[in-house]
Amino acid sequence: VQLQASGGGLVQPGGSLRLSCAVSGFTLNRPAVGWFRQAPGKEREAVSCLSTNNDITYYPDLAKGRFTISRDNAKNTVYLQMNSLEPEDTAVYYCNARGVAAGYATTGDYWGQGTQVTVSS
Repeated sequence: VQLQASGGGLVQPGGSLRLSCAVSGFTLNRPAVGWFRQAPGKEREAVSCLSTNNDITYYPDLAKGRFTISRDNAKNTVYLQMNSLEPEDTAVYYCNARGVAAGYATTGDYWGQGTQVTVSS
């Protein structure tokens, strides 16, 4: 299983970014996916989650109305559209996939390498 995150960078307060995560290794069963973030000195926290059938989403209060998770099934890519970014959104963002990977019989939890998002003027 591989999760390759990209799209991070430096953005001014109020700006937008779209993160991408290319997911591979789930040939039979589409995984549930999510985005998490971790700021220096803080614990990793969930930003958004998407169910296997793309029909259920979860957003904590910090993301509601500003962030949108989506998935392109044909490209096996998960996106996080982030709008109205604030300095408090500065963190390393990680994509996560949870499911039964090819060659495995049980559910596993997989993480990408993280992409830095910095919100600053």
